[in-house]
Amino acid sequence: MTTVPKTAPQPAPQPVAALSATEARRIALRAQGFLGAPDRRGGVRGVLRHLGQVQLDTISVLARSHELIPYARLGAVGRTAVEEAYWSEGHAFEYWSHAACILPVEEWPLFAFRRRAYRDRPQWHHELSDGSYAKVIDQLRAEGPRTATELGGAKNKGEWWDWSDTKIAVERALMYGEVVVTERRGWKRVYDLAERAIPEQLRHDDLDDTECVRRLVRQAGEALGVGTRADIADYHRLKAEQFDAVVADSGLVPVTVEGWGKPAWADPAALATEPRGRHRTTLLSPFDSLIWERARTERIFGFTHRLEAYVPKPKRVHGYFAMPVLSGGRLVGRVDPAREGRTLVAKQVSLDGPKAVPAVAQALREAAAWVGCDTVRVERLDPPELTPQLVKALDA
Repeated sequence: MTTVPKTAPQPAPQPVAALSATEARRIALRAQGFLGAPDRRGGVRGVLRHLGQVQLDTISVLARSHELIPYARLGAVGRTAVEEAYWSEGHAFEYWSHAACILPVEEWPLFAFRRRAYRDRPQWHHELSDGSYAKVIDQLRAEGPRTATELGGAKNKGEWWDWSDTKIAVERALMYGEVVVTERRGWKRVYDLAERAIPEQLRHDDLDDTECVRRLVRQAGEALGVGTRADIADYHRLKAEQFDAVVADSGLVPVTVEGWGKPAWADPAALATEPRGRHRTTLLSPFDSLIWERARTERIFGFTHRLEAYVPKPKRVHGYFAMPVLSGGRLVGRVDPAREGRTLVAKQVSLDGPKAVPAVAQALREAAAWVGCDTVRVERLDPPELTPQLVKALDA
């Protein structure tokens, strides 16, 4: 198990800056790549390195979430180019961070603490059968990258969690770090040996647990710009006590933020210059790191958002995969999208008011073009009296 040094309670550090709510919001937007001209030279890979991770999810409505993340920041990046940027040339790997995430390969050493914790874990939901682990490793070594199906099958004949011995073994090897997910093929994980997939200079567990956590706290603080203890710890699913043990040495500095009511820390580079530049207008995946944590989204934007895909249909308020609309540095509405041939269907649109109409229309038109649709149809709008305005704006 991961251990955390026990230290005596320390007095709260003195804040180095007092930020207004607006300043904190603009810092967060710039840190996440939504304020200022995007660095197109870095492209999708630059976005991944800057954020430190991109969350994966099985839901695909407009596109999959890991495609929506760079689109929201860079605009209409080709979808094939997105996949190639992530997975070609050993640039990235998949592992457990905030959730199942694509991570820059340079972060491999930082997750040594998590790999060690998995190796020391006393109990598992699935039990390894004798010889299955070694068999999978030998097969990958002999045959090269394979999906679980190609290794012998992912499931038995029961429910979805009834994994085969092969699937149990290869997933355990993934958690231990002996195996790496190097791409998704038809949404199936492709596994390879770490000794082949991870560059030799990075393929080590030399960093102790404290150093791994310290670097991840610093990376999360830089990616968020400013955040509370919970915000920063949640970025890579660290424990609060892990954050407490390293924050003083992380390089982040304590600040206060108007209206937050909680201690906060900021990236000192984010405080050095005033955030300026162009705001993005775009649809956001619910799994975008700008908004994936509900309490932070409410605190920064005054916007309550919940993914309703797992809510029974009669209880949904905004739709199955409602995507917040970002414009002018604020969240101004929601769109629940679908696709029918070359039509982007806005099954439900929720607007904060008439001023949101042009932004939502722009976001819908741009998203439609990106996914190869040439028309947009609005099925339902709240408030309904704004429907003629939105339809007119879409046709403009």
